[in-house]
Amino acid sequence: MLYALLWGGIAASSLLIGAALAVVRQWSEVAIGVVLAFGAGALMASVAFELAEGGLRDGGPLAVGAGLAAGALAYFFADRGVERWSGRKGASAAGAPLAIGALLDGIPEQAVLGIGLAGGGAVSIALLVSVFVSNLPESIGASADMLAVGRSRRFVLLLWVGVAAVSVLAAVAGALVADIASPALAGVVDGFAAGALLVMLVDAMIPEARQKARDLAGLATVVGFAVAAALSLLV
Repeated sequence: MLYALLWGGIAASSLLIGAALAVVRQWSEVAIGVVLAFGAGALMASVAFELAEGGLRDGGPLAVGAGLAAGALAYFFADRGVERWSGRKGASAAGAPLAIGALLDGIPEQAVLGIGLAGGGAVSIALLVSVFVSNLPESIGASADMLAVGRSRRFVLLLWVGVAAVSVLAAVAGALVADIASPALAGVVDGFAAGALLVMLVDAMIPEARQKARDLAGLATVVGFAVAAALSLLV
């Protein structure tokens, strides 16, 4: 439990770091896009070497398949809901979809961290790095948008404190569920996180990275994948 709280807090801390960076200075779109692409590549490696592989090992192909479908559908419909809400709110909602998106993909990511730590297991360094890095551009971009439309710095920081707190609680919940759940359920959760992340990567993270970083996006994605894959296979 304490380890889940600790490592979940470390992973979620990048949300606060990103918000603070946006508050203290203005970042170029290219810089944000490069970090976003690096995080996307790292998450790809985590989906392949951590979530899918771990889910198959724990719960088998049926559990992972069910989780993949559930996670993909959950993220898809939640994201559509955020888009409709943002459209109604107009400019005053600037940055909110990114913040909600960080919460939507952060919960399953953190839950998987907690499951891995349950029963004294070792933290997945590859997944931890992937979550930490991918959070940065989301919080920087959303914070910059909200500041641009007049939101106060205090509001922005408090918003990300709330998102980070929910993410940490997801890690603790994952650890609690793993203590009482069957291996099949752990496989479903792994699959759910993988499905949600894959939809998020294709629909949001990669297109935005390409738009902001342009020709650098592909290279940064490969570097992120290589780093996370190496951590996953060697650590």
